[in-house]
Amino acid sequence: MQHMDDAFTLLRRIVDLLPEDAVAENGRTVGDVRKGIELQEWEMVLDVLIEIADVHPVTRDFWEMLAEAARQMMLERSRRWCEWRGWEVEHGTVRATLTLLGADEGGRQGAFDGDGRLRPLWDIGSCSTDGQRGLNIARLWAEFAPQLGPGETAEVRLAPLQPERWRHLKPGDVITMHEAQPVVGIAEVIEVLPPRV
Repeated sequence: MQHMDDAFTLLRRIVDLLPEDAVAENGRTVGDVRKGIELQEWEMVLDVLIEIADVHPVTRDFWEMLAEAARQMMLERSRRWCEWRGWEVEHGTVRATLTLLGADEGGRQGAFDGDGRLRPLWDIGSCSTDGQRGLNIARLWAEFAPQLGPGETAEVRLAPLQPERWRHLKPGDVITMHEAQPVVGIAEVIEVLPPRV
C-alpha cells in the first residue's frame, strides 16, 4: 500500500509545484503561502493555494493533492471544489450566468446548495435519435454563492456527464435548466475551455 502524505506535507509539496511569481487574483502570492506554512496557518495555506490555482494553470495531480489535503483537514466544500477543478483540467470548463425562474413562474420552490451535488438536466440544443429535443445532465457549481434560490442569478460552472456533447457551445449561447420537463432556469454561456491535458 502506498503511503499517503499528511495534509501538511502535501501542502508543503504543492507550493513547490508553483512558479515563485504565481499570484492569485486578489494579489496573494506563493510567498504568502510559504509564510502561512511557517506560521502553520494550514486553512489559510489551502485557501491561497486554491486561489492561485484558480488563475494559474495547474495539473489534475495538483488539484488532487489539494483535494486530499482538504479531505484530511475535513474541509468538505474545499475538497469538492478541488476535485471539481481537477475534473475540469481533464474535461474542459463550461461557465454560464444562470438565472433561476421564480416560484411564481413555475421555477423551484426553494434554494439548493451550489456545491456541485445538484445534477439538473440541460437543453443545450441537441436532439435525440428520434428527433426529439434531448436533455443532457450536468452537475452545477455556483461561483461565489453557497446557495441559489428562485429568482436569483449567479455565475455557474457546469460539469457535463458527457462533455463531448457540450463542445459546440460558445459564449452568448443560451441553454435552459430543467428538473423534470419544465424549465426552471435560463443560462447564458460565458466561457467554454477545452481540456488542458
